[in-house]
Amino acid sequence: MAKTNPGEFVRQVRQETSKVTWPTRKETMTSVLMVFIMVILVALFFFLVDLGLSALVQFVLALGG
Repeated sequence: MAKTNPGEFVRQVRQETSKVTWPTRKETMTSVLMVFIMVILVALFFFLVDLGLSALVQFVLALGG
């Protein structure tokens, strides 16, 4: 890989940055909302799984006592 000088590197970075299509405010807010909804759903799922496994373990331990 060929080495580039710092000036060339900065020029290439600016050139690549100009190609980026940045999301609009609405797109960003929609994505943030979707992330929050998914986090809540996954947290609820794991809470319910943990609750079920806890009840199962307590049931199995009660059989032996």
